[in-house]
Amino acid sequence: MSDVRSLLLVGVGGQGVILAGTIVASACLRAGMDVKKSEVHGMAQRGGAVYSHIRYGPRVHSPLVEEGGADVLVAFEWAEGLRWLPYLRDGGVLIINTEAVVPPAACRDRRGWTPGYPEVDVARLRGRAGEVLACNARALARRLKHQKVANTILLGVLASRLDLPDAAWQEAIAATVPASTVEINLRAYQEGRRLTFPRDTAPVDGSRRPVQARPSSRDGATAFLIDVVDGWCKGCDICVRVCPEHCLRLNGRERVEVIDAAACTGCRLCEWLCPDFAIAVRGVAPVLPDTARRTE
Repeated sequence: MSDVRSLLLVGVGGQGVILAGTIVASACLRAGMDVKKSEVHGMAQRGGAVYSHIRYGPRVHSPLVEEGGADVLVAFEWAEGLRWLPYLRDGGVLIINTEAVVPPAACRDRRGWTPGYPEVDVARLRGRAGEVLACNARALARRLKHQKVANTILLGVLASRLDLPDAAWQEAIAATVPASTVEINLRAYQEGRRLTFPRDTAPVDGSRRPVQARPSSRDGATAFLIDVVDGWCKGCDICVRVCPEHCLRLNGRERVEVIDAAACTGCRLCEWLCPDFAIAVRGVAPVLPDTARRTE
């Protein structure tokens, strides 16, 4: 058996896949390993597919992981995890985030909201890997009040399955992430490392459900609020361009602002495609027509 271990990290732009790959490679180097890494990140700022090949051991000659050759596949997004499954070796470990980032091409019916996206059902992965570790990393990150550290939570899960010292991981994280986020990233890493997973492959947050349809905000249906974190927005204009109802615009400071919240249908394209998690769409109480309102 080869003494070189092969890892594959996959996801979409904005999830921190490239940063995570850099941390893994750094941890390997700090553990005294020879490391080779290769990645593609041309679509990282536009919500496209992103991946990172990492191989480490006493001596490594190539960074590329062949199909069927990955010891561990870390999928930061559900559909990307399914797409890359053939690269996992027999008996390999699958670490998968149950978060769904639905691309615009899958939104075939935005009014009825029936996306052409694979159902999020961890039970379907039985037999596809030697071990399946499924969690909703973004939901776990929200509990830490910092949803940008979802990638670090997944690194903690990965660290629990690799033979690298914990100190190497913590040093790599502290040396790689922005100085102001070291503490929260180390907390997220420890959160992921401590996670335990049920034998029936249900995700640790208890979710086993398909992507749910969002109703329109028309009369008698759910209305929606669009929350924008101004400090996270970098003015990339993606959300403004993809919004089918023209609810958003860039203001004079090159930051996104909501100009027509009532027109929002809850399609969540802005939320899913924002590379910095600066937008969240929330359903609120039903909006009833005036004729349906009762007065005492």
